[in-house]
Parts: sequence; structure tokens; C-alpha cells
Amino acid sequence: MRILKSIPSPTISYFDLGPLRVHFYALFILAGIAFAVWLGNRRFKSRGGNAGAILDIALWAVPFGIIGGRLYHVITHADFYFHEGANLSKVFAVWEGGLAIYGALLFGTLGAILGARSAGIRFLSFADAIAPGVIVAQAIGRLGNYFNNELFGLPTDLPWGLEISVNNDAYPAGLPAGVLFHPTFLYEIIWNLFGFAMLLLLDRRFNLRWGRLFGSYLAIYSLGRAFIESIRIDPSDYYFGLRTNVWSAIFGIAVGLVLIWWSRRTHTGLETSVYLAGREPKFEQNGDWYEGQPENSDALDSESTKAAASDSKS
Repeated sequence: MRILKSIPSPTISYFDLGPLRVHFYALFILAGIAFAVWLGNRRFKSRGGNAGAILDIALWAVPFGIIGGRLYHVITHADFYFHEGANLSKVFAVWEGGLAIYGALLFGTLGAILGARSAGIRFLSFADAIAPGVIVAQAIGRLGNYFNNELFGLPTDLPWGLEISVNNDAYPAGLPAGVLFHPTFLYEIIWNLFGFAMLLLLDRRFNLRWGRLFGSYLAIYSLGRAFIESIRIDPSDYYFGLRTNVWSAIFGIAVGLVLIWWSRRTHTGLETSVYLAGREPKFEQNGDWYEGQPENSDALDSESTKAAASDSKS
């Protein structure tokens, strides 16, 4: 019955597996990435792409995203890491939390552009395919913040208020023990799952291509993030009265809307291929060789297809 009065916070954030310490934060981040790649691969194949191409691009995007997310966090929370007596190794302690979504998006996008070009795939085709999985991955990742007892919101007396120990370093000074806080991790999970449903609905209704679904993702996610960020109480820099990440969210909304507007003006026809011109994989069908997508998409996974694709690159 206690859960009806408040949400208790976990008392552990890791477990030991022999000599290895496994942090729940890292597990949820990895689980989110795995889901995004799995769903993105299914969607990419349904749009005429080669099985496994999403993973190839992810091998570029994920490391770039982690580096960018951590770099953005450290820069915007410099006082946490650079002060007299500071342990500078904490800059690299990603498992303790501290991956800024917008830094991850910015650098991850750069990595994805490089990976897509290397794979001969249109970046916007990749972005449209992966976007719904990414917003679910972000929802999964927020469970890591829950286990770390971090990034909670303003005090509240709502029945779903989050319990935070008074010994938590982020517990606001001057407040008595037992105060409940807005569970912003839960708000973002709910918003992201709503956004996931909206993206699938919009894609089914309007067949969004040429970056329009990716732009919709940026706008939908950032709209919810702007509100959620405004009620968080963890330390942050302020500019013109708004937290740094509120400005990032506003920028994300603007970029998403501009991308949709640009796409509608620039690409008025159907997306005929997810591949860059001249980079379509070759496949064998009835003894003849073709470029593009065979009637049976599974043919792209055959040994003959792989060999042909390899020959086309050499």
C-alpha cells in the first residue's frame, strides 16, 4: 500500500558479478541502444534497406553519442568536476550518471552521418528509420536515473511523489527529511512512450520520409523535455532565466520544425531508395544481377548478395 502514497527510490545502483561491478545505469543505457538498433533494423528493411546496415551505422553513432553526451554534461556542470581537490577521474565515470541527451544527439548525429556515408546510405533515411527506437531508448535510459536517485524535480505532495534520502548529495539544503519530489524520470518515460506512439501513427498516416519523421521526433521529444526540465532542481547554468537544457529543448523544437519545413520544400516526390546514388547493393535473381531491393528482401542476406556487395565496393 505504500506505493499509493509515494514512490520509493532504489537503495542499490549496482551489483557485483565476481570481480566486475555492474551499474544499473549502464545496463539500461545498453538495453535502450539494443532496442533502438533492433527496431531501427526492422524499419530500415521494410523501407528497402539491407539487413545489418543499421548496426554498421550504430557502431559509429553510439561511441560519438556517448562522448558527446558526457562532454556536454561535463561542460555544463564544470563545477562538479573542476574544483580544488576534485578527483578528475570522475570526468570519465559515465556509469555514475551524467549523459546529456542533447550532447549525445549532436555528436551521435555526426557519427551517424559519417557511418551512413561509409555504408552508402542516405543519412535522413537512416534517421527516419531509427527515430522511433531512439525515443524508446531514452525512456529505458531514464530508469538508470531512477536507480541512481538523481535528476528529480521540485517538492510535491502528489501521491506519486518520489522518496529521496536526506543523505543524498542532491537533497535540497534546508528541507526536512521525508519531503517528496516530482519523479521527473517517470514523467519523461511516459512522455517518450507517448511520443513513440505518435511517431508510429504519423508515419503510418503520412509516410514520413526525407527526414520528416526525424524532425517530428526532435520536436515531440523536445516539447516534453522543455517542461520536464523546467521542474528539475539539480544544479544547472541559467541564461535569461532558463536552464541550459530548456534552451537546448527550445533549439531542438526549432531544428525539428525547420527540418520538416525544409524537407517538404526540397523533397516533393517519393523516396525511391534509402541508398546514395550508385551505392545500391547488388543481388542475384533468376541468374541475373540487379541493383536495389529484390522482391524477397531476405535475398539480401544471402552469401551471393554479400559477395556482390563486397565486389561493388572494391
